[in-house]
Amino acid sequence: MKDILRYLTTFKFWKELFIMTIGMMIAAAAVYYFMIPSKLVLGSISGLSIVVSNVLGMAGIHVRVSVVVTVINAILLLLAWLLIGKEFGAKTVYTAMILGPMIDLWDKILPYQKLIEPGMSSVMGEPLLDLVCFVLVVSISQTILFSINASTGGLDILAKIVNKYLHFDIGLSVTVAGAIICCTAFAINPFRMVVTGLVGTWMNGVAIDYFTASLNRRKRVCIISDYHEEIRKFIVEELHRGCSLYKVYGGFTGNERFEIQVLLTQDDFSKLMDMMRKRDIHGFITAGNVSEIYGLWNKQKHHKTRKVRVKKDLPD
Repeated sequence: MKDILRYLTTFKFWKELFIMTIGMMIAAAAVYYFMIPSKLVLGSISGLSIVVSNVLGMAGIHVRVSVVVTVINAILLLLAWLLIGKEFGAKTVYTAMILGPMIDLWDKILPYQKLIEPGMSSVMGEPLLDLVCFVLVVSISQTILFSINASTGGLDILAKIVNKYLHFDIGLSVTVAGAIICCTAFAINPFRMVVTGLVGTWMNGVAIDYFTASLNRRKRVCIISDYHEEIRKFIVEELHRGCSLYKVYGGFTGNERFEIQVLLTQDDFSKLMDMMRKRDIHGFITAGNVSEIYGLWNKQKHHKTRKVRVKKDLPD
């Protein structure tokens, strides 16, 4: 209990709470302004909530989409607690439960009806444009949340349950669950709209992969130079990154040299190239993009850990 209270007073907790809140506000805006007016149903809990709300409305029971979202997320959180245990954290509970209230908040701030022009049925006036706008906006939101190991809840929880008890791959679980939710739209939408939803579900996955890869992209730089020691010092002392040195032999000349390998951000790479240009340091340099890094990668360039990592000669 003391550890929890101590964590609640840290800067990291409040920073991530702020990021989650902003991320969910963006997600709620995507749902409220693009999904609800056009009745788009993608593979998400929001899409299922639109179907449930409209079906209940046909039966004379009028329930706001935001209320249905909150109820479904609450049920899924309870099921996850009973069936999965404590594998999901408080972040998922927070993000899942604030989506519904935030949809209501956007309704109070700027009702989508004010954005719909006469003769148009949605904000963009065309289902395909609504779909593209929704996917782009919600993918940005999901990428922000994934960057701090959080999620919007809902479908992610359902996918974890399917993964645990049916032993599907987690990626396949998300796809299957999303496709099933899309198919529930037959209750309120024509065939064309259902197909649009399925395409949107696929587009959402592609967009998330793209934004996530862009967010995590680093440069894997390899340098062969007679000035390897000067370059190494700049990387370690100025950029505060670790690097690895390997002995290499020229296939043509047979000369022995050192190759430096290092992972850098785009900004670090620009500084390195600028330094080499100003000091007239020549070398053979290759650089490629890396989107996934595991192990010791120092995002914040902590000076305290730099010496330890240099001694271990591991990538920083």
